[in-house]
This record gives sequence, structure tokens and C-alpha cells, in this order.
Amino acid sequence: MPEEFVILVDELDIPSGKMEKMEAHRKGLLHRAFSVCIINESGDILLQRRALSKYHSAGLWTNTCCSHPRPGEELLHAATRRLREEMGFQCELRPAFSFIYRAELDHNLIEHELDHVFVGTWNASPVPNPEEVAEWKYLSPEELNTEISLHPEQFTAWFRILLPRLLNRSDFSNNT
Repeated sequence: MPEEFVILVDELDIPSGKMEKMEAHRKGLLHRAFSVCIINESGDILLQRRALSKYHSAGLWTNTCCSHPRPGEELLHAATRRLREEMGFQCELRPAFSFIYRAELDHNLIEHELDHVFVGTWNASPVPNPEEVAEWKYLSPEELNTEISLHPEQFTAWFRILLPRLLNRSDFSNNT
């Protein structure tokens, strides 16, 4: 597996350098990330269950896709690239909001990210990469809130944080 780097940032998203991805996750250093949330015309959210081979949070349900931009890569380009790589399609994405979170994960890793959330609309079935995605489904906000309240351990830490913010957006009911 080739070495991957993340962009280290401060709380204002000002870059301060780069670091090998696993080292940044072992040290819990704040770095730039993104999450993509795809919503269909009915208002259902496209979820993926992370592949069992993922280096953390394997087998957990989460937003449509997420990752880190490469050093020198613009966020929108990175989000579009990863949506295509993970879920097998692309659509227009728009920035929605960003937030900082810190979560201790499995394998003694720490996610400390400034997460930029992008939204888009897609109505077809994805063709996910099995190395990234174990399964997928569309869920309504009501179904999703019920599932998370009953089984929070089945969802990634960042998705449990971003979902209420996504659903509280005034434009959510208009399919973002």
C-alpha cells in the first residue's frame, strides 16, 4: 500500500504541514478531511457500510463516502474523486458545512479532523468498490434517526456528529 499523506491544519483550516496518514491517526493530530452525503429526490440518505478490511471503523455504517484530500488537492476535487472511487458514480457536490471532532477509535487510532461536508443529489443505485464498501442502502431521516438511537455502535463517530447538523439545515427538505 503506497504511503498516503494528510494535510495538518489548525482550527481555522490553515495548513501547517503534512504527515503520513497512519502516523497522524496514531498521534491524533488535527487534519483536513471531507464527508459526502448523497440524498435522493425522496429525501433518503445514501449510506455505506465500510468494508471489513478498513483500517478503522470497519463494518460500521456511515455517510456516502469520506476521506482526506491529498496535499495540494482541492476539497471539491477530492470529494468528487472519492465518491467515484468508493461508490462508482459522480454527481454535482456542494459544500454544506464543516466541523471539528476528535474520537478515539479501534486499533488505538484517533480521528481528529476538520471535516468539510459536501452534499449532492443522486437517484440511482451506486456500484461500490468492494475494497471500500461492504454494502449500501438509502434510509429516510426518520429511519436513520431510529437506527442510530437504537444501535449507535453500528455507526461511525463522525456520522453520528454530522447527521443532526445535516438534518437541521434549512435547505435539507429541498434536497440540499
